[in-house]
Amino acid sequence: MLVSPLLSAIPGLRHAFFTRDGGVSDGIYAGLNGGLGSHDDPAHVAENRRRMAERMGVALTHLIGAHQIHSPDAVVATGPWEDAARPKADAVVTRNEGLAISVTTADCGPILFADPKARVIGAAHAGWKGALTGVLEATVAEMEKLGADRSRMVAAIGPLIRQPSYEVGAEFVERFIEADAGNAMFFLPGERDRHCMFDLAGFIRMRLENAGVLMIDDLGVDTYSDERFFSYRRSVHRQEPDYGRHVHAIALET
Repeated sequence: MLVSPLLSAIPGLRHAFFTRDGGVSDGIYAGLNGGLGSHDDPAHVAENRRRMAERMGVALTHLIGAHQIHSPDAVVATGPWEDAARPKADAVVTRNEGLAISVTTADCGPILFADPKARVIGAAHAGWKGALTGVLEATVAEMEKLGADRSRMVAAIGPLIRQPSYEVGAEFVERFIEADAGNAMFFLPGERDRHCMFDLAGFIRMRLENAGVLMIDDLGVDTYSDERFFSYRRSVHRQEPDYGRHVHAIALET
């Protein structure tokens, strides 16, 4: 697993950006696949998630996440919920101790948040769509409803697909430029005609800074090029039938 130096400096807090290492899955899911929506053996996924929960210092029932739909929506967790009853959203926030809130990714951006003084935490799943439509801002807003202050928040950007690996077409670029002409700075020319390379991490950082979150760690890891990580895009290029998912979690210690 990887950790953020900024988050690691906060007492009474646990967090992890899990890699593929240390799991029981095999084949294309080899390693620590935590994807409830993958076609992996459910028993393997359950054991992988149990190991992650143990690392987070919580029971498996207390490692929770939303049913992610690439939305701008954030929800508040006040306790554990059944997997089948997961709310549809792309960020979870809480002030409850002993609850490990998480997101799953396989190229999209995982962002973990904490306000050390208010003891409020958040976890957001920001692919291009969620980042563009406001999931980061929604996470910050929901944390503030629980007593946090964005000026005190620390945010860590975890492993995600990086600009050298993220080629997009003209329609993708146009969508971002239509939203804000300044978004042009996040695109570089690609090798193919009318294609560009998108800086998702840079876009996420900009949205966080514009929202007033200025203490930001970026782990700088590319899920596509680094075989320690699952990658949706890599699985497509290799014509694999499915792909594993990473879990990234944060918890307030009891």
